[in-house]
Amino acid sequence: MIKAGIIGGSGYAAGELVRILINHPDVELRWVHSRTVAGQRIVDVHQGLHGEVDMNFTKTIDLAGIDVLFCCRPAGKTREFIETHTIPEGLKIIDLSRDFRIQDGEHDFVYGLSELNRKSMVRGAVHVANPGCLAMAVELSLIPLAKNLLLNSDIHTTVLTGATSEGAERRPTTHYAWRNDNAVVYRPFRHPQEAEIVQTLSAMQQSFSARIHMVPVRGPFSRGIMAVSYLDCPLELTEIIRIYQDYFSDHNFTFITSKIPDLKDVVNTNKCIIHLDKIDGRLLVTAVIDNLLKGAAGNAVHTMNLLFGLSETTGLTMKSVAF
Repeated sequence: MIKAGIIGGSGYAAGELVRILINHPDVELRWVHSRTVAGQRIVDVHQGLHGEVDMNFTKTIDLAGIDVLFCCRPAGKTREFIETHTIPEGLKIIDLSRDFRIQDGEHDFVYGLSELNRKSMVRGAVHVANPGCLAMAVELSLIPLAKNLLLNSDIHTTVLTGATSEGAERRPTTHYAWRNDNAVVYRPFRHPQEAEIVQTLSAMQQSFSARIHMVPVRGPFSRGIMAVSYLDCPLELTEIIRIYQDYFSDHNFTFITSKIPDLKDVVNTNKCIIHLDKIDGRLLVTAVIDNLLKGAAGNAVHTMNLLFGLSETTGLTMKSVAF
């Protein structure tokens, strides 16, 4: 059994991570650490787990007793944790913050997009940085084009995201009275996850120099992300669809559909569903994911499965809410 621990256990992504790990056939969840709710029962914070887990949040951390550590604390805190703790050699770390997503030559974290870096994770990686949820949706929308050197015009993308993308911390933009029946643009053309998108596309297409014009929008729903991107592409739609199908054919969670997808097609799953269309010579790509699963906890467990040589889908078979 893989022995797992979680730090930063009170947030939304951590709650989903607990839900997956306690039902994973090859994992024993040893402890869930939290500084803010230490001593409380996990089900008192993650109420959807009543009847499934009988554990309390702990204030102690036993790194020697686990094989993999999931870091779910805010940005900057994973780097701080590693610098202030003695990390056992060989302990696998999967970071869900944005501390190590950019490859700057100062760390050994592999960028945890399996559709790009699966070989690195299978072949001995120890530390993995989970992609950002908005970045995940945009990257999956575009990497087949990058592989085929087809990203040669400006990319325009609108990313509609649910309230849980901002985490469990209470703030005005997550308050029900503000979020319900409302939508607002935030951080247009300046979102911090743009840097990792550029990094990923450049890794696939070294000549990539196009601009990404990303406009994130806060949507009036709890979870899910829809990324709608358009760009110039000289190929016919049938050829583009073939390129996408070929690229994702040996990946387990990303699918091409002939119907424009709904958010409900993927919420509560680890799937990404992509639809392609060509209108007036422009390629339109629509991708949907669950920000807490494919964009966070589900992808982290997928990464763990790769690191430990398990079947990629183990513990990740879930039904969408659908209706």
